[in-house]
Amino acid sequence: MEDTIIMYPLVDEATEERARIALRSSPIHALRTLQVSCEGDALIISGRVPTFYYKQLAQEAVRTVIKDVPVVNNIEVD
Repeated sequence: MEDTIIMYPLVDEATEERARIALRSSPIHALRTLQVSCEGDALIISGRVPTFYYKQLAQEAVRTVIKDVPVVNNIEVD
C-alpha cells in the first residue's frame, strides 16, 4: 500500500490578508488584535484572548475565508 501525500498550496499574501480582514471585522474586539502570518503552506494565528471560546471563534473566522490551507492556532488564553 502506498502512502498518500497531501499537497497544500503555499499561503500567499492574498490569503493572509483575507484572514486578517476576517479577524479585524469580527464583532468581538479581542479577535481584532490577533496577528496572522504564514509559514510555508500554513497560516499561523497568534496573540492573546481572554477565553478558549474566543480562541476557537478566531480559528473558525479564518477558516471561513480560506479553504484548503492548514491553520495553526497559536493563540494564548489568559
